[in-house]
Amino acid sequence: MCRSVASGDDVLLVMPTGAGKSLCYQLPGIARGGTTLVVSPLVALMEDQVAKLLELGFAAARIHAGRDRMESREVCKAYLDGALDFLFIAPERLRVRGFPEMLARRKPSLIAIDEAHCISQWGHDFRPDYRMLGERLPLLMPTPIVALTATATPAVQDDIAAQLRLSNPQRFIHGFRRTNIAVEVLERNPSERTPLVREILTPPGRRPAIVYAPTRKDAEALAKALSPRIRAAAYHAGLSPEVRDRVQTAFINGKYDVVVATTAFGMGIDKADVRTVVHTALPATLEGYYQEIGRAGRDGDPSRAVLLYGFSDTKTHEFFLERDYPPEAQLAQVEKALAKGPLHLAELARKSKVKSEVLEKVLEKLSVHAGVRVDQEGLVHPGDGTLDFREAYARQRAHKVDQLEKMRRYAESSTCRMLGLVRHFGDQHDSGQPCGICDVCDPAACEAQTFRTPTRDDRASLEKILESLNARANAPTVGQLQIELGIDRHELGLLLAALARASVVELRDESFEKDGKTIHYQRVRLTDAEVHMETLRIEDRPEPPPEPARKWRGRKGFRRAKSTTKKRATKGAPRAKRTKRS
Repeated sequence: MCRSVASGDDVLLVMPTGAGKSLCYQLPGIARGGTTLVVSPLVALMEDQVAKLLELGFAAARIHAGRDRMESREVCKAYLDGALDFLFIAPERLRVRGFPEMLARRKPSLIAIDEAHCISQWGHDFRPDYRMLGERLPLLMPTPIVALTATATPAVQDDIAAQLRLSNPQRFIHGFRRTNIAVEVLERNPSERTPLVREILTPPGRRPAIVYAPTRKDAEALAKALSPRIRAAAYHAGLSPEVRDRVQTAFINGKYDVVVATTAFGMGIDKADVRTVVHTALPATLEGYYQEIGRAGRDGDPSRAVLLYGFSDTKTHEFFLERDYPPEAQLAQVEKALAKGPLHLAELARKSKVKSEVLEKVLEKLSVHAGVRVDQEGLVHPGDGTLDFREAYARQRAHKVDQLEKMRRYAESSTCRMLGLVRHFGDQHDSGQPCGICDVCDPAACEAQTFRTPTRDDRASLEKILESLNARANAPTVGQLQIELGIDRHELGLLLAALARASVVELRDESFEKDGKTIHYQRVRLTDAEVHMETLRIEDRPEPPPEPARKWRGRKGFRRAKSTTKKRATKGAPRAKRTKRS
């Protein structure tokens, strides 16, 4: 990969967090000579990279909103004088009048676009300033470009290449499997989550840890709940930059054991020994979830990712969706108000009758879809009329809904957790084998997930499921089984998950298109030709069977625990275990 970049090819690199993406532009940049221009979305990321390069003796500098004007001017002068090996800039810097022209006076030898998934409207962390990079970089051509990200599906990869106008880019997509992270997913009511997080993180071997909370209020409350026993602090965008920097630095230096954060925390954080990542609610996307759990175990030692979710989590996401994607009618109101020419923001808000706090989001979406153009004086111009924003906006909004649906299906799935993530990103070099350590592959090793023995009613329902599957020539859908057997859909899911963990059945995801929408469903098939209840050993006891289980012990790894280990009895799914059959 480095050889391709150094030779001048455009490259799209997708590698997981902690795999060394920075080296993939730093080494070719040094080999090519001149100045490597790095576009990076976060100040913390820039500051960290610049500090490391300076320590190694390279001339590196950065320009972002946190630097004063005189410092930025000095950096520009050093760039034009050819005195810099690396120049880091925030993407919004390229819309400052005259800045792209300044860069073009002495073109960089290489352009690196870090966190490139932010370019794509199909990505999980879309940013309009990144979307505009394709229009602002031509002045610097024919400089080669390397786009780097840890989270890009095949659709996002195509969009990155198109938006950056990459010339026949070489693609390097690999390394998504994290063999040292055991993923565990469990359904819990919101009231149960704080005590469970406290229990998970109490043993010192499970820390340092990052806990992701859905809102700022939740982050503050959970950090406070953990603090009496654990050195914990909250981190979110509502805190001042000084407080965020203090918390981040203290965590990296070991003064805090746990950071409870919103998704504002983590990008570019270089802390290799994070042992546990906990999500206290359903993430919005699989891409974001994968990136966040990837902050665990970057030192290669055994680590764990625990996801707690429930039906109520979707309400929070619906709120954010309505906030970030206003109704199409409001976009139309703004477009109509601009029909006679450009307007200043205050006048546009008055004429369109769109509240100022909503207007910002409306203009953001319209600018992405060429519905408006905002100049540097804050004057809003109507679009050129060549594109109809409505269809593109509707597709983008529907995509956000679909991302959440994929995340929900992942949480409810009964297949290997890591394999599901690998397949989502289309890693063509992966072995395709189950990970062997997640809650599906090795339920006995779970730290948070618990299993109760089946009740008499459970056993009756399991018998009905097996009788139905044995009598069928073809694999039915879960919906067909639910209608036929009259079992509650949620309860049926728990029972099928138990049978899947016991390798009795296989659940296969399928889909079809109807009226322009993708309908997802699951089929169920027996793993053997015929299975009966008498061939299964199901312990009818108030506690789980006392066989030794592989338990996670922080950095010491996965190993056998004593058979006296106790687990809480819960209302989780029963676990069926098969016996050998002659």
